[in-house]
Amino acid sequence: MESVSAQCGMSFSRKDGDTLLVHIAGDCRIGKALPSADEVQKQVEAGSGIKKIIFESEGVTDWDSGLLTFIIRIIDRCSKNNIHVDINGLPQGVQRLLDLASAVPEKKGARREVVESSFLTQMGEAAIDLRDSSIGILDFIGDVTSSFGRLLLGRARYRRSELFVIIQDCGPKAFFIVSLISLLVGLILAFIGAIQLRMFGAQIYIADLVGIGMVRVMGAIMTGIIMAGRTGAAFAAQIGTMQVNEEIDALETMGISPIEFLVLPRIIALTLMMPLLCLYADLMGILGGMIVGVGMMDLTVMEYVMETKKAVSMDNLWIGLFHSVVFGVLVSMSGCLRGMQCGRSASSVGDAGTSAVVTGIVSIIVATAVITFVCQVIGI
Repeated sequence: MESVSAQCGMSFSRKDGDTLLVHIAGDCRIGKALPSADEVQKQVEAGSGIKKIIFESEGVTDWDSGLLTFIIRIIDRCSKNNIHVDINGLPQGVQRLLDLASAVPEKKGARREVVESSFLTQMGEAAIDLRDSSIGILDFIGDVTSSFGRLLLGRARYRRSELFVIIQDCGPKAFFIVSLISLLVGLILAFIGAIQLRMFGAQIYIADLVGIGMVRVMGAIMTGIIMAGRTGAAFAAQIGTMQVNEEIDALETMGISPIEFLVLPRIIALTLMMPLLCLYADLMGILGGMIVGVGMMDLTVMEYVMETKKAVSMDNLWIGLFHSVVFGVLVSMSGCLRGMQCGRSASSVGDAGTSAVVTGIVSIIVATAVITFVCQVIGI
């Protein structure tokens, strides 16, 4: 246990009427309980007529830049009040460092200043950031559209072998997490419905609830969110790392469009895989509902399957698949956009991944609201 005498402390006494003597003792290093310059200022303000401060430091057992910073703060405050600070009583090393620090005057503008901006200024800066962000997104969408047009004309430059690798990463390797989440979502929907439907003796309609809910929208939404967290973040990290390593600059130097070479294969791969993953998620969700219906509601497997078949129409299936295609485009574009906007530092890669996930999920929610509203208007 650290003894009290080893801690850095100070005491005060008056000398010759207008001089304040500061006694410093103990271990004055960073990490220890260092004294505050506020205490010295209080002593100066409490004592009338103090014109000079001197130090007595024979009790200092050890010191580092912590003591030096403390002394500099005292000097700064006293200089504003025209109080002379005599450093001759400090350790020799401290005196030499203070002389060295004061040998060259401080460069104007070198000290970091905290500038408080007004509310209107902050609103203006936020509006400018929003404008710049919107322009960046529109510019990216324009480049992707142009590259897709070149792809249709057979002029886009990308590696087909990499496209198949990305398809494998987006599809088969995501089966496990899609299976787990979709099965649990089906179980949860069935449990929620069972509590209400059992009160009316309508347990058979659990199949309707789970089937329509999963096939029409929930399967696509859960798959989209999973892919935003898994694949969208991976796209941002991959492209962001290439941005940090200046590989994208190298592509542009060689006359190769990074949008065609990096972004286009990722958008195509995820857009192709999303409907298949959505169908798989629908089946797993219905399986989860069936486990609850058969295990808790005394339904037979055949009753559950026939009721699901009767409830789920082709309109529901096509709406769910349309959701998945839109989500595939949004998630892949969000990941690639944040990767292309990544900075040049290692920490920027992590920020790009986080931003890609947030952008992807927000896009999914907004798109779901728009599609649902349109479906209600046209009556499907």
